[in-house]
Amino acid sequence: MRSFWSEPFLWIHLAGVAALPIFLGLCLLGLAVGAPLLPVWLEVFLVGAAGIAPVLWMQWFRPFYIFSILVVAVKPQKLTDGQQRLLTGFKSPLNQGLALFVAVVLAVILWQLYRFAPLAAAVTPFPPQWRLAGLLLAAFAFLASNLFLQVPASVMALLLTPESEFAAIQPHVLEKVGQDFTIAGWQVDRILPAFATERDRI
Repeated sequence: MRSFWSEPFLWIHLAGVAALPIFLGLCLLGLAVGAPLLPVWLEVFLVGAAGIAPVLWMQWFRPFYIFSILVVAVKPQKLTDGQQRLLTGFKSPLNQGLALFVAVVLAVILWQLYRFAPLAAAVTPFPPQWRLAGLLLAAFAFLASNLFLQVPASVMALLLTPESEFAAIQPHVLEKVGQDFTIAGWQVDRILPAFATERDRI
């Protein structure tokens, strides 16, 4: 087992992919509301852009800070040397290329959802006249779908890094973590229990 596999934050965010089917299902239900108000290509483009662009931009320029859970995040100053190496790994060109690939895959999935949306018309949460509300639901759900696939995909790529390559990674400069990563939530000294965070696990 690779030494950095003992980092619990990696597995927590990898498990987030389990939420992907839920949000894709919500996207399908949103697209199934009523008849199209705009040309098909335009509706797909608007929902796709709203869902893909923000997360893709984040993963390219300021990747998601994985040392966070829900509304709390570990202060960058409290990161271990190994955790700083993990952050450097998320800034690699490989992760940027992976983010683009995932975005393309999700765009194809969105087109398929749009095609099959009429099959779910009977179970939509809104009446047919609320097409706009349906598109808003679809856009929000597709945005969440991107988030819950992009982050686990980047984590998986890092988990597959050979031990020798990981050992050669330089720790990310603590002073630059705030500007190089998207940190969401209230910053605290510790999130996980002391036994899991106080020693350098990596």
